Amino acid sequence: MLPWRIAPNSDETPDPYRIWLAEVMLQQTTVAAVAGYFARFTERWPTVADLAAAADADVMAAWAGLGYYARARNLLACARAVVAQHGGRFPDSEAGLRALPGIGDYTAASVAAIAFGRAAVVIDANIERVIARHRLIDTPLPAAKRDIRAALAPIVPPDRPGDFAQALMDLGATICTPRGPACAICPIMADCRARASGDADRLPVKPPKKAKPHRHGIAHWIERDGRIWLVRRPGKGMLGGMRALPGGAWTDARPAESGIVHVDHGFTHFDLTLTLVRGDASTESLDAAAEGEWWSISDLDAAGLPTLYRKLVERMLERLE
Repeated sequence: MLPWRIAPNSDETPDPYRIWLAEVMLQQTTVAAVAGYFARFTERWPTVADLAAAADADVMAAWAGLGYYARARNLLACARAVVAQHGGRFPDSEAGLRALPGIGDYTAASVAAIAFGRAAVVIDANIERVIARHRLIDTPLPAAKRDIRAALAPIVPPDRPGDFAQALMDLGATICTPRGPACAICPIMADCRARASGDADRLPVKPPKKAKPHRHGIAHWIERDGRIWLVRRPGKGMLGGMRALPGGAWTDARPAESGIVHVDHGFTHFDLTLTLVRGDASTESLDAAAEGEWWSISDLDAAGLPTLYRKLVERMLERLE
């Protein structure tokens, strides 16, 4: 069983903090990737008050590698709002949850249903797929979301909305999968319209993918006495608040420098090629506006570098061996 869940019909009370934390981590991320992070977070910060009191840098470093770093900033903002505005207790309604920083419709519905037993309509990607197939909704996404919600809302059981939502999530994750759904063992196959029509693999209908722009950037390897110069990226924007190698803006133009190593990295809205060039240890001013520090190369694992910069550092260290 997933560590943030409790067994159906258990006497244990769901913990809104653990459910909210898991839902935020699971956005755009697989369960396999989240499990370890969830365990480390809840061991280090077992309550929302503990998380609210944490230093920004510590939380961002602990989040490193999980991606979509705006979630970590919103995580802190939300935890602090729960403590400051609600005495450390999460609101127990969708509306109250939605008013918190970083909580959207899905997370509000999920926490309301699972933690507080509210009859909320919970729709994640797995549930979306199950309902689109079961009701044969062939309107392309995102327009189909309205029809999916209309089909799901009347069948949410008022007595066990959380169990119902989690059961649909599990059904989509294990049986009604994106490709090759195991229709023969599906517990709701009898009246599944997509199975009857042979359309399960086609649904839900997704819009055609748009080509992503490709950007380029420079990162500087500034080394002195076994340490390298790291900066803190601006609080807002890509990888906001994270430690990183210093460098300029990411643009559409290829850099003039050939560089030592290169890393290709995909973000949601664009792809990036980052080129590493050697910098002079006397030129810390090249990123004077950013908070910086000398960091021991032998202890870089503790710096909490995001995946992009961690890959770049690993490539550079391979060259130095």
